[in-house]
Amino acid sequence: MDIAGNIEIRRLLLIIGGVVVFVVVSQCFELPSGKKFYFSPADKGSTSTSTVFANVSSSNNSKPSKSNVGVVVGLVVNDTDVSDLARDDDSNSHKELMLEKNLTLDENFPEGTDRNADDISVQEKTLDFRNASLQKTDKTDESYKADNGPKTSSGLTVSEGRNEAGIVPVVSQGISTESPETLNADSKGNVKQTTETQIEHQKTELRQPVPVTLNDNSTMTSISILKKWNPRPTSLSQMNALLLRIPVSSPSMSPWRYSTRDRELQTAKLEIENAPIIRNNPGLSASVFRNLSKFIRSYDLMDHMLKVYIYKEGEKPVFHQPLMRGIYASEGWFMKLVEGNKKFVVRDPKKAHLFYLPFDSHMLRLTLSGQNVKNGKKVLEKYLKSYVGLIARKYSFWNRTEGADHFLVACHDWAPKLTRQCMKNCIRSLCNANVGRDFKIGKDTSLPVTYIRSVENPLQDLGGKPASERSILAFFAGGMHGYLRPILLHYWENKEPDMKIFGPMPHDIESKRIYREYMKSSKYCICARGYEVHTPRVIEAIFYECVPVIISDNYMPPFFEVFNWEAFAVFVQEKDIPNLRGILLSIPEEKYLTMMSNVRMVQQHFFWHKKPVKYDLFHMILHSVWYNRVLQIRTR
Repeated sequence: MDIAGNIEIRRLLLIIGGVVVFVVVSQCFELPSGKKFYFSPADKGSTSTSTVFANVSSSNNSKPSKSNVGVVVGLVVNDTDVSDLARDDDSNSHKELMLEKNLTLDENFPEGTDRNADDISVQEKTLDFRNASLQKTDKTDESYKADNGPKTSSGLTVSEGRNEAGIVPVVSQGISTESPETLNADSKGNVKQTTETQIEHQKTELRQPVPVTLNDNSTMTSISILKKWNPRPTSLSQMNALLLRIPVSSPSMSPWRYSTRDRELQTAKLEIENAPIIRNNPGLSASVFRNLSKFIRSYDLMDHMLKVYIYKEGEKPVFHQPLMRGIYASEGWFMKLVEGNKKFVVRDPKKAHLFYLPFDSHMLRLTLSGQNVKNGKKVLEKYLKSYVGLIARKYSFWNRTEGADHFLVACHDWAPKLTRQCMKNCIRSLCNANVGRDFKIGKDTSLPVTYIRSVENPLQDLGGKPASERSILAFFAGGMHGYLRPILLHYWENKEPDMKIFGPMPHDIESKRIYREYMKSSKYCICARGYEVHTPRVIEAIFYECVPVIISDNYMPPFFEVFNWEAFAVFVQEKDIPNLRGILLSIPEEKYLTMMSNVRMVQQHFFWHKKPVKYDLFHMILHSVWYNRVLQIRTR
């Protein structure tokens, strides 16, 4: 009996061992069906025990159950907006570039909006945004490999997806995540544009968003996610301090080597520093400027003195072919207007104070990045480096200042990284103005993100309700891009009746009209960052006379060198999202009314006009470049 009993015990141990081996192996290898099993131990009080997640390529319609997921945090392992990537579509065999007319997940203002539609009351017309899909996943031919990181005590996995730009932390609950290996683009670079064809971001969903349960019992809380992502943000006061540090030009440029044009800038700098005091000026409000007197003097000097040379080198479509619609339209509008300008532009480069590099970063991305993300970026960087080499060999101006008197205007997410080496000394006007990464305060300037729906009428449907009719305290609606927005919804979606915080909205015309009505009926409009620090909601809020609430650590808002942003906007650090409503309610009504009035005063500086007018957006962008160049000049 003892021998028989030992045999039974050994047999039982072998069976148990085999089961354990099977479980371990099943977590490491993909099954033939294209699916993977992932088991995650549950904490006490956790809402999830173990879940089977299908690979995106085999089950792209699956969604995490609400019972298992508190908040869906969609973090991607590359650094570009998901709406900017080329769409993976079986119908085009992954070869044709998708130039779409539809609205991207990040935006709520597509082409085709009914301009003459009557306003609809928010109280009468509402949508159930909670039922809107957080992400729509397109079918791809790519499989995704597991990248499991160290586990926390809560059973959550923190994995790091690496890309060409660096490391993006991904919070998951035992879920395999990795960026796709390839992106589709037109290898020939044949991109055409007409005023009737809207070129939007190309849309592809890399994979399903990463689900993570955020509740009081989880050790991986939303705040810990924010601290891991952005541990030491640069405050607004720190940005102000950095701005006061007057930059200088490249070390090789001593004052005795200055050209005639540089000496003219020396004179301009002295006049700006000693500008006569102006307390009132028709059409301008001193309250929205850091120093109205200096701004007016600087602007007038620019208006009478500045000359710009535009390099003729560079082939279309990357050079000299602006894109005029969509989220990246700012760079296209500036290119179009400056190339057609006869007042500032000169044909003789010897007469120029500034040299413009006329490339469109979005078109560069569309045309040349036909490979995977890593190699795509290398191709783009190499292309720009080759262009700089061309003008450096052909002209003497680049080498004279090492590019310090050259400038570029670029709105694509990748622009800071693509230009940080070959154009590092240039004045870069960038939408992605992240001072914690590649943006240099005092040299670079922040470019407004202006979402253009109609080239014919870029200023359609402006304005909003008077303060007395704005019954909503705060409003936000948008795609779950990046780490911040899911946390915003976790704390404030359906929590308070005066906090209208929603996820992505449907893309029909009715929903877009309601979106605008919400902005026009709200006191504060939440401008939460997406994958990058910039968002078009800042300018949208100004258009609809809604006070912007900027929640984006390390973001330097447009024209920071001249505007007093705290006079017409509220800045909330990401870690303070749980206190968002209290922060807004603590603002006295009188201060809110002043801020709303200042929003109206600053509107004109963010308007595009086909024929530029004084103080409009074209002139403000040009002035920001001029102003930073003047400050770089040494005055002995």
